[in-house]
Amino acid sequence: MTPLNSPTANQVSLRVDAGGLSFNNPVLTASGTFGYGREFVGLTDLRAIGGLVTKGISPRPRFGNQRPRICETASGMLNSIGLENVGVEGFATEKLPFLRACGTKVLVNFFGTTFDEYIDCGARLGAMDGVDGLEMNVSCPNIKAGGIEFGTDPRVLGDLVRQCRAVIRKPLWIKLTPNTSDVVALARACADNGADGLSVINTITGMAIDARTRRPKIATIFGGLSGPAIKPIALRMVFQIRRAGVPIPISGIGGIQNGEDAVEFFLAGASTVQVGTQSFVDPAVSERIVSEVSQFCASEGISDVRELVGAMHPTA
Repeated sequence: MTPLNSPTANQVSLRVDAGGLSFNNPVLTASGTFGYGREFVGLTDLRAIGGLVTKGISPRPRFGNQRPRICETASGMLNSIGLENVGVEGFATEKLPFLRACGTKVLVNFFGTTFDEYIDCGARLGAMDGVDGLEMNVSCPNIKAGGIEFGTDPRVLGDLVRQCRAVIRKPLWIKLTPNTSDVVALARACADNGADGLSVINTITGMAIDARTRRPKIATIFGGLSGPAIKPIALRMVFQIRRAGVPIPISGIGGIQNGEDAVEFFLAGASTVQVGTQSFVDPAVSERIVSEVSQFCASEGISDVRELVGAMHPTA
């Protein structure tokens, strides 16, 4: 039953301040699943979502892994794209002019294979007009050097964040790996060394085999598992970080298909969410989720979406 004097969906406030940025609503798109934004023009209204996170950008262009590099799995998909991208200069000349006028907040995901590459890439991107914030990828399981090692050792990760923070003036979020035994230690290392926010989680390492050919379904054998299959793990890690009192906002990622999925992440402790794999199924899903979150809040008598953040009851 709708509570008495409940706000209408149009009256619900969706504005959030998180990780050094102000968003019109808490629904963003996840890196690697939304291209550079332009690809979705005509499929969804970019102005209706809170923000977008670009494909990962490296100092120089990358051509990615050999094919096949994506396959569908039960309740999700595996990908091993290998972080293919246009590089910093290509991003500045080919992609950024559109993003400056896209009508929503723009976070640029970036990475390197050495400390120096991370620092150089972050500094160059952070100096660009039209980039609202940066998301540092230290957790991609699809490259053989760099990120995965940086992202699993709290001491090394903390040092990397500190050095990047020294040259980046804009908000800096860190995208954490789930392929760890202690995600809280990683989160604390980021917070202690100057990160403004956390993106939780990246894909989980997995594989798939064609039973008839007896061959792996993707060329690199292992890839990143995403989609609804990883949602319970993502929720658990968001909640663990929130419960531990790590003092920076969390952007929740993993298997979000609708408004109630997003609400679950808010209740676990996320201030924003990022929608990924579902964009391949429904390119307009992020815009729809914004509406569904508003409708959910109205039906529950909630006038401000921020009331949901960390509001899970402690017992079943």
